[in-house]
Amino acid sequence: MRRNTKIATAVAAGVLALGTVAAVGPVAADPGGAAPVAAQTASRSTPPSDRHTGPHHGGTTDGVRRHHGTCDPAALAERGTLTAAQKDTLASMAEEEKLAHDLYTVFAERHDARIFDRIATAETRHLTAVRTLLDRYDVTDPTAGKPAGEFTDPAVRATYDRLLRQGEDSLSGALKAGRTVETEDIAALTGALSGLTAPDARQVYGDLLAASQRHQEAFDHWISPE
Repeated sequence: MRRNTKIATAVAAGVLALGTVAAVGPVAADPGGAAPVAAQTASRSTPPSDRHTGPHHGGTTDGVRRHHGTCDPAALAERGTLTAAQKDTLASMAEEEKLAHDLYTVFAERHDARIFDRIATAETRHLTAVRTLLDRYDVTDPTAGKPAGEFTDPAVRATYDRLLRQGEDSLSGALKAGRTVETEDIAALTGALSGLTAPDARQVYGDLLAASQRHQEAFDHWISPE
């Protein structure tokens, strides 16, 4: 089986296109003075050749479709009200998106499976969208200035380390770790939407949920036999 030739079906219809919107803060500064992860990821953005589809792509390239979302602040719904608990949830969403980005970036470097590089780029956009909400609601960004693999919440760091160990030595393990990330994100976003009334937060969470569902489908496709 040539796992590196499998192309996932539709994935990132929920990927958020941010246009010219800049991140509120750095995605993660590389230790040792290197460029921020956001800049490193941008350098690996989807090349023009990935805009076409082939007979085995099912309308996608490596499971990621170009999509224009609604995360430009000018296109976001109006600001609402968040409870203290909902603000805490918003901060945790930033850490979850950073975890996904950092994990997929490592896997992209270690394994010959382009799905990780593409979805890592999507996670950068997702984190930027969450940071837009953090800024709107004056919530401290727990990921600001954090190097790759470093997190404010010790539980998030423990999860990252566990999933990294699972996937660092085998592609199969990495794909299963990716599926775990997306499954947990879906559960977290579904819970966060319950009782949420702020229109802009509901919009962003809805987009993130749709993206995670498609990412999960992509990982399932890669993991399943030919």
